[in-house]
Amino acid sequence: MYKSIEASQITITELMLPSHSNFRGKIHGGYILGLMDQIAFACASKHSQNYCVTASVNKVDFLNPIEVGELVTLNASVNYTGRTSMVIGVRVESENIKTGERKHCNSSYFTMVAKDEEGNNVAVPGIILNTKESVRRFARSIERMEHGKHRSNKYHPSNFKMEDYLDIVKNHHVKLELS
Repeated sequence: MYKSIEASQITITELMLPSHSNFRGKIHGGYILGLMDQIAFACASKHSQNYCVTASVNKVDFLNPIEVGELVTLNASVNYTGRTSMVIGVRVESENIKTGERKHCNSSYFTMVAKDEEGNNVAVPGIILNTKESVRRFARSIERMEHGKHRSNKYHPSNFKMEDYLDIVKNHHVKLELS
């Protein structure tokens, strides 16, 4: 079974309130991450027609601050489908209500896994790729996953050899006081 990407896309818009802000009057990154996780869940669940859980989040860069009083719009779309998992692309934009200025605040990729009532992984429908952009996003997701598979375990405590890294560490803002 295959579904169109458009069938599962979700958009939410929320007014940013003082209760969402940090001590500097900017919206907490953690609050935005929570919204991102919610919309990724909604998109994945809509696509799979099952409860979904977050397996991983790939790189969240906060590009622009969000101010109290701005509207924040989150867009979520299925970028990739595996057998039981999906990569959900989430884009966050803010809008100044008075000026209409829009800012791209961040984008991220959530890997979501569909579950049945007993908590077992369940197969998800594939997606129909019908635009150059959808093929680009699907291919990029494959590349991102392959990169993740090839991460080295050389930093695992059982494999780490400190002497191999001392010269690298010394070239950074650090003071070594090893005993």
